[in-house]
Amino acid sequence: MKKKIILVFAIILFLAIVAWMFRDLFTGSPELQKNPYDYGMKELRQTDTVPAYKEVTPLKPALTTITSIATGYDGKIYVAGKGGVDILDISGRILKSFTFPGYATCLTVMPDNTLVIGMGDHVELWDPSGVQISAWQPEDTTSVITSVAASQHKIFVADAGNKIVYQYNELGKLQARIGEKDPSRKIPGFVIPSPYFDVGISPAGELWVANTGRYKLEKYDNDGSLLTSWGEASVTLEGFAGCCNPSHFTILSDGSFVTSEKGIERVKVYSPDGNFIALVARPESFDEGTRGLDLAAGSNGRILILDPLRNQVRVFLPLKKH
Repeated sequence: MKKKIILVFAIILFLAIVAWMFRDLFTGSPELQKNPYDYGMKELRQTDTVPAYKEVTPLKPALTTITSIATGYDGKIYVAGKGGVDILDISGRILKSFTFPGYATCLTVMPDNTLVIGMGDHVELWDPSGVQISAWQPEDTTSVITSVAASQHKIFVADAGNKIVYQYNELGKLQARIGEKDPSRKIPGFVIPSPYFDVGISPAGELWVANTGRYKLEKYDNDGSLLTSWGEASVTLEGFAGCCNPSHFTILSDGSFVTSEKGIERVKVYSPDGNFIALVARPESFDEGTRGLDLAAGSNGRILILDPLRNQVRVFLPLKKH
């Protein structure tokens, strides 16, 4: 008899728990069902800060899927994406297009106008007329090439799959592996939670890398030594928010940085030593969920923002000199 009472009580308790769960999940009030992990991203996407730039007419590449942008030493604008490259002038006129099999993931232009293109797991060099110069072998089967940067004789390649930056010469010979964790040299290593891992070269020839999981931009010496870094995780305008930011950056002729973020889509300018200077574009300027806001410096202070969702190159002009 006692066992039956316990069994009945257990059944009643179980049914009560099921009823409570059903009510909580399906018929509860909005307050009870509010997501405790919602940090109010919609509110964070709104800002009262007035941008120091104004947007003008965007440029429209012929490619239907765009992933990367670069400006050449000839002043032309190079846009790469699925199956090819478009070369435009500042007015948006398409000067040249060429195609290739595959999917470009990143792009830069060398001083002699050779195009260095990341193609997923490897790098290819192309003449601006559309002739392939070379195709390098992948360093690893897990390589994910997300960014390339080049000077006269050095090409830097960011591999998000292996969390490393490779340094090559122009012939594709590997010369150094930069950023590998080494406590003895005070190199913490790259933390790359997602395939956003950007590299750039300053006008002084310095290598900068976006250590996105640490919310920092880091400067490295030729031997791979970490020289300095700046940046912090913060939802404030001065910091970098969300997961793994800044997603992209470019360096202006005066050494200033332009950064873009995902999660809270915004583009900003920082001084050469990492102090916030100005807002270029606020989150409201982009469709929510936009990612891959690659950047390039245009002529006369223009900042070019690749917008993959709208399939445009957005153009922003400074309202005044900072």
